[in-house]
Amino acid sequence: MSDENDNKPENDPQLAAKIKDSARQIWLAGLGAYTKAEEDTGRLFDRLVQEGEQLENKTRGVVEKRIKSVEDRVEGVRERATGTWDRLEHMFDERVSGALRRLGIHRREEIESLERRIEVLESELARLRKRAGDDEEE
Repeated sequence: MSDENDNKPENDPQLAAKIKDSARQIWLAGLGAYTKAEEDTGRLFDRLVQEGEQLENKTRGVVEKRIKSVEDRVEGVRERATGTWDRLEHMFDERVSGALRRLGIHRREEIESLERRIEVLESELARLRKRAGDDEEE
């Protein structure tokens, strides 16, 4: 019976050593694969960051061009709107002035001009009266 136990694979010391050696190699291969994956992951991460930076730089240029284009369009619209408002304001002033003239109401500038002319005429009249008074005394 003892011969029967000796022939069993579990009792073979060489087989046990081979299995132990294979298990160790599998363990070491696993550690190596883990280390390699960790290294590759670091390189992959760095490469992804680099590619992301390149893409960001490309898209930034495109976005900046788009923003500039939109700003230029907005400026053009603003200039046209300002010009339109200026024209509308001018037309409104002219129409109001025309309506006031038709009603016999003069603009401030016209009244101020008339006031200056009256002042000039009054001073000329005063000068002429003074001269006429001086001529009578002689």
